Amino acid sequence: MTATIDQRRAAVGAGAALTIGPLAVGVPVVLAPMAGVTNAPFRRLCRRFGAGLYVSEMISARALCEGNEKTDKLASFAPDETPRSLQLAAVDPRYAAEAVTRLVGDGRVDHIDLNFGCPVRKVTRNGGGGALPWKRSLYRRVVAAAVGAAGPVPVTVKFRVGIDDEHQTYLDAGRIAEDEGVAAVALHGRTVAQLYAGQADWSTIARLKEAVTSIPVLGNGDIWEADDAMAMMAETGCDGVVIGRGCLGRPWLFGQLAAAFTGEPVPEPPTVGAVVDIMAEHAELLVEWFGDHRGIREFRKHTAWYLKGYPVGGEIRGRLGRVESLDQLGELLATLPDEPLPDENRRVARGHTRGPQVVALPDGWLDDAWDDATADPEGDSAASGG
Repeated sequence: MTATIDQRRAAVGAGAALTIGPLAVGVPVVLAPMAGVTNAPFRRLCRRFGAGLYVSEMISARALCEGNEKTDKLASFAPDETPRSLQLAAVDPRYAAEAVTRLVGDGRVDHIDLNFGCPVRKVTRNGGGGALPWKRSLYRRVVAAAVGAAGPVPVTVKFRVGIDDEHQTYLDAGRIAEDEGVAAVALHGRTVAQLYAGQADWSTIARLKEAVTSIPVLGNGDIWEADDAMAMMAETGCDGVVIGRGCLGRPWLFGQLAAAFTGEPVPEPPTVGAVVDIMAEHAELLVEWFGDHRGIREFRKHTAWYLKGYPVGGEIRGRLGRVESLDQLGELLATLPDEPLPDENRRVARGHTRGPQVVALPDGWLDDAWDDATADPEGDSAASGG
């Protein structure tokens, strides 16, 4: 493994950095927006382990413009958080422009990422998320509206390969975004129809890199450990990696990635004893951010991810998933034995694995990719997506 990492470092270049407009990112690593996960406490925890760009949960442009209280909370950053990176979903150029104008005018963000990859049915059935790039003209107008309103704040775009294998959009989406002045593009190497099933097709990232030449191209999909990131960059020539499910319950992955990219020895996965300390810290951060009641409930879903692959019994896992307070959490964590992560479990998948799906789309959506379409404003949902 060490020799493999060293060979890939040579191909990628140790000390590789990433520049997104005026932002200099210490290592070419970006945290993917994930609903209910990449809130301010989780971003703070990940940042403690390693450098990178840490993006908020996806928020709705329309909901932000309408003053939705939940959306406003999602768009909040810790006082010491920098750079402040926010992902925005929009299907209407007017909402895109207004939301970006508000965010930039209020000095709330240093970077905006546009979501055109969300596969959630309630978003795609109204033309949003991963469905929108099929309508090239509408997609161009939304991107142009956001870039035009952002001024000096860099705008990036994240999308999937397409709706399905027969309706691929990623090359056009990348070229259009480049034409309209975005600072970088990111590709998840799956279609909307795939959801999270099967393997991400890294060859699409390589083809996008060949098509988009003046701005960074980032790759996303199936990066479970540091060696995967080096492999993706070596195989595709991409300029950086976007980490989604691989960091669920593993914020220390960003430390391993930082080490790999800077030529340092990659730390071993923590033992259960060290994981327990990180879990307690994460829970405390969530309680501080959301309050006692919501904070501990927000933490429950993380317990299974943290212990994935470790030799911890099902009974204690179940109790952790029902924990009611920080005190109770501390008592349960104190009972866990300090065991290492078995080697065979280093790349165990976590998070969503469902798919494939039949993609929900507006009536007639696939009839003409180049018509002057508009999308239902309901597609600009207040719900977050991946």
